[in-house]
Amino acid sequence: MMIKKFIYKYILKRKYYRSGICNRCGACCSKIYVSHKRDVIKTEEEFLSLKKLHPFYTYLEITDKDENGLVFKCNKFDAEKRICTIHKIRPLICRRYPSEIILKMGAVMSENCGFYFTPIDSFKEILNEKMKKVNRN
Repeated sequence: MMIKKFIYKYILKRKYYRSGICNRCGACCSKIYVSHKRDVIKTEEEFLSLKKLHPFYTYLEITDKDENGLVFKCNKFDAEKRICTIHKIRPLICRRYPSEIILKMGAVMSENCGFYFTPIDSFKEILNEKMKKVNRN
């Protein structure tokens, strides 16, 4: 097994490799759902209390509400220039975006996003592993 695969799979406990680069589309900065305590923020009151907990939340503005909850945009993204105005000091959540956890939560990345995920284990590897277990029983 490759060292990279071993580290990702067994040390970092990942199921996907993240590849690509940001193409500055701004989609990840303009339609944001905020999850807190395993649920998406649904009320303005909830959001106001979160703003006191971490500076990141002060960058967010409510733009909409749908069946999932409140929808936000980051006020640090300059849509005209397509850049983050605080890029060098942006919060860790932005530096790590996109992370595997958003896939596990059911999120779908923007069509224009320059990032993509590929499974660490191929379908064939997973199938072989399952077949070994079946044959042992």
